[in-house]
Amino acid sequence: MERQEDFSQGVVRFFLLPAKYSSHLPPHALSSLLGQQNTRRVLMATGSRERIAVAMSGGVDSSTVAAWLVAQGHEVIGLSMQLWSQTAPGGTARGSCCAIDDRQDARRVAELLGIPFYVINLEEAFSSAVIADFIATYAAGKTPNPCVRCNQSLKFVHLLAKAQALEATALATGHYAVIRPTATGKPGLWRGRDPAKDQSYFLFATPLTQLANLHFPLGELTKEQTRALARQFGLHNAGKHESQDLCFVPDGDYQTFFKGHAPELLVEGEIIDLDGRVRGRHRGVGCYTIGQRHGLGIAAAYPLFVIAIDPSHRRLIVGPAEALYKDRLEVTDINWLVHRPPDARQPVAVKIRYAGVPQPAIIEPLGDPNRVVVRFAEPQRAVTPGQACVFYAADQVLGGGWIL
Repeated sequence: MERQEDFSQGVVRFFLLPAKYSSHLPPHALSSLLGQQNTRRVLMATGSRERIAVAMSGGVDSSTVAAWLVAQGHEVIGLSMQLWSQTAPGGTARGSCCAIDDRQDARRVAELLGIPFYVINLEEAFSSAVIADFIATYAAGKTPNPCVRCNQSLKFVHLLAKAQALEATALATGHYAVIRPTATGKPGLWRGRDPAKDQSYFLFATPLTQLANLHFPLGELTKEQTRALARQFGLHNAGKHESQDLCFVPDGDYQTFFKGHAPELLVEGEIIDLDGRVRGRHRGVGCYTIGQRHGLGIAAAYPLFVIAIDPSHRRLIVGPAEALYKDRLEVTDINWLVHRPPDARQPVAVKIRYAGVPQPAIIEPLGDPNRVVVRFAEPQRAVTPGQACVFYAADQVLGGGWIL
């Protein structure tokens, strides 16, 4: 049975589902999967019964979160986002984030668990907050990070608002990160226990005031432990592969996307070297990023890489690998996740890309809490304007911003 509700942001489809799922995983089963220390931490963190909304993408992570909270006795509500029209040019493809088959997987899990499930139409908000930023960032000669923007502008704003409208005490997600009290007693953000899955980099833009309303139950687990839990809960997607592509760029086909939404990013231009000599032609600035080598179509005595992008003249500047290294960068639009941002030089560890290893650096305030200079202990390769730069003190996330 299906009922439609009219909310302030789009149409929400509410599915009334049978209560088929009542299995509570016993503590001894948790211990065998997670170890005694993690089991104690998990069970102690779930005191009284709460109404908790879960952002369900259809993947194994968010599905396991929903099942785990049900098993702990909480009243769980499933929320899924409709972000990109299936009839838009290119649509969405299997294997991309938030594709239609993912929502079908989410609904199947909700049916198993016997929980209400809402699909929230956020296409308009997604277009204005994520798609528009994606295009504008490329047009400025930078490389965007739409996953951070989606968390920042949709999941932890609109989706959290829907959870609160449904009188949920918190929104839980499948992110691998940890929220715990700081020395002041207020919540802070830490890296996930599994270095290979830690997603704190994508969460730096979450407003500090929102951390108290969020739960990341998987933060203390490894991916293997999550899949083991999913199998214990009988979830059909326990072995599901991770989504790789952007929901609005299926199969990673940026040219097709730009052809339909920003053809100006496919206008050809010159490729010049560091001495100003023309070395060839490119296919449009939207097809390139800093550090890229393939697709340049240039014959040279040594490998050439994209060193910089000049959007005003539609030029790519290329050079040798050693020209990619920089020992400093500037960060703007910083979101601090500590209650007192640094007002003096401070040693930190810095990540300038999700898959990168945190690197030792010094951050220097510029008199404006929204901007700092980062000076690396060792020069870093392919510092990319438009990407996120996140600051850590050991495993705690201090904050982060966008590379200029």
